[in-house]
Amino acid sequence: MPNRIKLFFLMCGVNGAMTVIGSMLGNIFGKTGLFIGAIVGGIIGILIVMILARRFNLIEARNHVLTLIGATAGYLIAAAIAVNNLHTPVIPILCTSLVGVGAVIGSVINRQPA
Repeated sequence: MPNRIKLFFLMCGVNGAMTVIGSMLGNIFGKTGLFIGAIVGGIIGILIVMILARRFNLIEARNHVLTLIGATAGYLIAAAIAVNNLHTPVIPILCTSLVGVGAVIGSVINRQPA
């Protein structure tokens, strides 16, 4: 399986799981805590995947920062869409794919030889 596909699924899966875990932990502090916990959990998920992606050579070292920026941008867009569509579980779940797409785009932006 090509590295970009592995990166996409790893980013979507880990980020989605960490967002859910963060929101559950944040829910202890009420509705605001739920949203803050989800955002913090998602960002931690992105950082975990970045470490794993480098360890398993899914991204090149020179593309590390761009991949991080792409994934974070995708996550912020996904969070904005998901928060406005909480009446259905489908849209927030599908929004998780934006994080993976952002990571893949970031990982291929700087593909020209150094």
